[in-house]
Amino acid sequence: MKKQKPAFIDFNVDLLLLISVLFFSCSNGNEKRLASKNTSLKELQFTVREAESWSDLFKRTSGWFGGDGIFTIPLNGIESAKPDSTAETLVLFSDSLIGEIIEGKLDTPFVMINNSVAWMEGPEPEKSNISFHWAENEKSAPQSLFIPNTPNSKPGEYFWLGDGFVNQEKNNDIYLFGYRVTTTGEEVFNFKEVGNALIVIPSGSKPPFKSQRQLDTPFYIEGTPESTGSFGAGIMVNTKDAGAYSPDGYVYIYGVRGKKKEVMVGRVKPGDIEKFHLWRFWDGADWQGDMKKAASIADRASNELSVSQLGDGRYAMIFQMDGIASTVGMRLSHSPEGPFGPIITIWDASADLSEGKQLISYNAKAHPSLSKPGELLISYNINSFGFFADVETSPNFYRPRFILMEIGE
Repeated sequence: MKKQKPAFIDFNVDLLLLISVLFFSCSNGNEKRLASKNTSLKELQFTVREAESWSDLFKRTSGWFGGDGIFTIPLNGIESAKPDSTAETLVLFSDSLIGEIIEGKLDTPFVMINNSVAWMEGPEPEKSNISFHWAENEKSAPQSLFIPNTPNSKPGEYFWLGDGFVNQEKNNDIYLFGYRVTTTGEEVFNFKEVGNALIVIPSGSKPPFKSQRQLDTPFYIEGTPESTGSFGAGIMVNTKDAGAYSPDGYVYIYGVRGKKKEVMVGRVKPGDIEKFHLWRFWDGADWQGDMKKAASIADRASNELSVSQLGDGRYAMIFQMDGIASTVGMRLSHSPEGPFGPIITIWDASADLSEGKQLISYNAKAHPSLSKPGELLISYNINSFGFFADVETSPNFYRPRFILMEIGE
């Protein structure tokens, strides 16, 4: 077990300033201390420790036994930390492994599919509360739940999944991003994104989601390695119905661009999400309609991330530094569009990587709806550059790991 890792950073607030920023939040009736614009973007008091019960939840030996991605969508639409024993959560995975493990070894050949989901009952990490789901083909073999069938898609393409949310202004349908991906033949990273889509799951649907709709979007930027990017890396629903502390009525969609892992952001009213001409993108000074003018609001991020509002009103961006690294990082901001402050290191995943010679960690993100007030549950993925060899010898390595950040007063 990892020892609790203290990560205290001095956070001194003048008494008069503290009094001046205390008031009651209209969004959910709970008392919140909202941050003054003078509150530092460089400092936060917190501790972080391994969340073993959550990591163990995804260590499985039958059926689904591995995957990455892991975005979580609260099906009641409440995105903030608000304990609810009856809440259901849809968990999204990209590449997923299906098979059987006996005594730590694969009993039969495994099957890899490009996406799957889990369905959680309640917010506690108990194995009786979670079930895993995928589709099946005509031969009853495992198959991805979401396969591109938009007008722009081509045979052989597949979806990796981005973030998603329950759209309470669109009949509580689930909207999630799917990245259309094709195989390239490269030796290491044998894939390339070629398009961006929205997948719409009608309210009340259950896996395998046969009534899903798919829409091509214009939110993929193809260009040089420095300019290629896509939106859907993270979503923050800043509405009253979603339980936001200071709602403005928009859903914020974050994207990542180029080798520097620059973060971009667009926004739209939830009811207008399919009206792509109404989307607006932050250019560093204003919201405007040209996606290619989107400013870099942060860099050194990961292709999957999260932005969540803290109890003091600041916004925390959680990510894996530089995309693939042992460090889980955080940046703070006073607004969803930034500017975001310098990187604050919150966790070192080196201990997980020491379990194999070619292991890597990537795509850290927070899960506010599975967190308690004053906490952030955070996941990151573990993979390997020697993937197929490592699956044969250590099949449980390919699964998310979790940490819990407790934020000081």
